Amino acid sequence: MAPPSHAAITTVVRMHWGRILAALVKQFGDFALAEDALQDAVVAAMIAWDPKIPDAPDAWLITTARRRALDRVRRDQTLARKSPEIAYFISHQQSDPEEACVTIPDKRLEMLFTCCHPSLDAKTQIALTLRTLGGLTAEEIAHAYLDKPATMAQRLSRARVKIKAAGIPYRVPDPADLPDRADAVMQVIYLIFNEGYLASSGDTLLRCDLSSEAIRLGHILYDLMPDMAEPAGLLALMLANDARAPARLDAGGAMIPLETQDRSLWHHAQISQADQILQATLTRGQIGPYQLQAAISALHGQAATWDATDWPQIAMLYNLLCRVQPTPVVQLNHAVAVSYADTAKAGLQLLDALAEPLADYSHFHAAKADFLARDGQRKAARDCFQIAINLTGNAADRAFLQAKKQRLMLH
Repeated sequence: MAPPSHAAITTVVRMHWGRILAALVKQFGDFALAEDALQDAVVAAMIAWDPKIPDAPDAWLITTARRRALDRVRRDQTLARKSPEIAYFISHQQSDPEEACVTIPDKRLEMLFTCCHPSLDAKTQIALTLRTLGGLTAEEIAHAYLDKPATMAQRLSRARVKIKAAGIPYRVPDPADLPDRADAVMQVIYLIFNEGYLASSGDTLLRCDLSSEAIRLGHILYDLMPDMAEPAGLLALMLANDARAPARLDAGGAMIPLETQDRSLWHHAQISQADQILQATLTRGQIGPYQLQAAISALHGQAATWDATDWPQIAMLYNLLCRVQPTPVVQLNHAVAVSYADTAKAGLQLLDALAEPLADYSHFHAAKADFLARDGQRKAARDCFQIAINLTGNAADRAFLQAKKQRLMLH
């Protein structure tokens, strides 16, 4: 039997990272210690998991991480004396992680609200949770924010220090405090989903582990706050988008655009589930950005063919979304909808105001290239496609853009 590849081990680690790290933070009360210990365990796994990955890799990782953390704690006797739980772990430490019977409590919701504490700024809240819950790297988080990796790494480091120094509590807030804290948590969950739905880097477009994790967290938030409309809208949005995932790649892993997808491959039962959740929450009259995006996704899901898509309705919904969430990316999506509801030239006119804020955003240049090609400006379209190709960090996305550029050169 061939030993597991580095990629296979990385996939397993990513699958269990958030749950294990949350449990370690709860036990040791220290983000930096928990993450360093888990990273040490991952390094050890790269050597120890030969010739095969153990049957319970999560148990192996958390036991090894605890041991590494305890080794560090022993060097700080003051901390060891102050924490009865740590003292207990020291006295009952297992010698072999494969022999340990480990039950890992699911503390990810506590982790979400800790990372989204009001004392942290919004960008740091989201970045820290993407790292700790989703296991995303600083590079991946930086891409989501159109930021530099080094800057994002510094932000994450400062956040961990601040949580420890300020004694930010590791718990789910009281019911009265939940609404005020929910917005940042929902942003976190949706960014995790988006990284799984359209990976910013790597060789594959989809990372189903992240999108599945985001949907799971979305279900938890939806159950936790049944009287709020937006968690329902977020869950409906993720379910509807995720339902189209089976049709987004061909057998070779190449991207298939929405207009040419085989819609029989979509999970129509999941689309119906999303629609039911959305329709139930729209009656509350608490319309927000996630519900509007879910309604847009529902219109795509209801269209039997690309030509049957209700673009005027989608453009109208994006116009409403721009009013409640006037971000450059939302405005870009509005321009795309207008280009189909009206003309490519009309879409191009809307892009003028986005050229500066989205200068380093691959999808902006890809959209502009598409508009230009549909408007008959083929040379300018090829140039824009090349800019988009240079900016993307995902191999599947890059290949898709290169193919579109090549078709323009051939015709």
